[in-house]
Amino acid sequence: MGSKSKRITSQDVANLAGVSRTTVSFVLNNVEGFQISPETRQKVLDAAAQLGYVPDSAAQTLASRRARAIGLVMTRSPHHIASDSFLPQIISGLLKVTKTQNLRLMIEQVDAAHQSQAYLELARAKRIDGMILLTPRMDDEALVTLETAEIPAVLMGHLPGSNLYSVDVDNRAAAEQAVRYLLSLGHRRIACITNAPASYTAAPQRVQGYLDALTSAGIEPNPALIRYADFDPESGYERMKSLLQGDEPFTAVFVASDNVAIGAKSAIREAGLRVPDDVSMMGFDDIPWSRYSDPPLSTVHLPAEALAQQACVMLLDLIQGQLPPTKHLNLETELIVRKSCRALA
Repeated sequence: MGSKSKRITSQDVANLAGVSRTTVSFVLNNVEGFQISPETRQKVLDAAAQLGYVPDSAAQTLASRRARAIGLVMTRSPHHIASDSFLPQIISGLLKVTKTQNLRLMIEQVDAAHQSQAYLELARAKRIDGMILLTPRMDDEALVTLETAEIPAVLMGHLPGSNLYSVDVDNRAAAEQAVRYLLSLGHRRIACITNAPASYTAAPQRVQGYLDALTSAGIEPNPALIRYADFDPESGYERMKSLLQGDEPFTAVFVASDNVAIGAKSAIREAGLRVPDDVSMMGFDDIPWSRYSDPPLSTVHLPAEALAQQACVMLLDLIQGQLPPTKHLNLETELIVRKSCRALA
């Protein structure tokens, strides 16, 4: 009797095309939103045709030792999670990937006081095959445990000194570009309200970009015009009130989070002032409400869904035992000019 021919797998297609199994899956499932070049896409299609590969849905869903799930882990309070307008885009981006791979997405909230134990429990419980950590903290010593734990992990936000894979944007350069725009309109007294406390990586990076822009313009930064917010609109409201009640005048403000800017705009309005007539405002993130606010908010577009998708792709490569093409991936941002900033006469 002749021997039974070996079933062609997606790994065979990946090997022939010189790409990862994840890339093969995205190409063959026509998943949109990923930076796959036409050349790479054609290589995958040619390899599949050459090998006569036909996806076997039964084989894809066979039970294995894997949990068939990934975790989105957040080290924020439930209040911050509930008020985060950025989070739905992250979840949407992850779901676009997990659905194509027949994976479940689990969302975990980790108490900052018990991070080390929580990470290890997630790794040992085997309820997830890997985890994506959103907005890491610079003082999170527990992340070191993940570098040696037997579970793949990817950061959404780069942590200097960490050996974990990460996906992020250049927060410093993007913030500098935003403040340079305010400077180009003639503003010289520019305040800054951050997106988060200084312990979260993006906050000091965006402040540094703000400082870089002022220094390059020959302006001495004034620490009295900098406030650190706490993710939510309430903190933006309180920090803006503090600035308005302070002794240092300003004509513009860079708010390093559109979500925080919601509260900041409310405080300006409550003080009898208007944006941009009295205070020009530049945001960061470009969350959906920004274009519909009154006036529409000028901001920095952060590709939230793409960040989530790329983090998930990177994680899936690690789960499959493959090294992603790059350890720290940075996506591009874009300055979005709307109606919340005015030129000084």
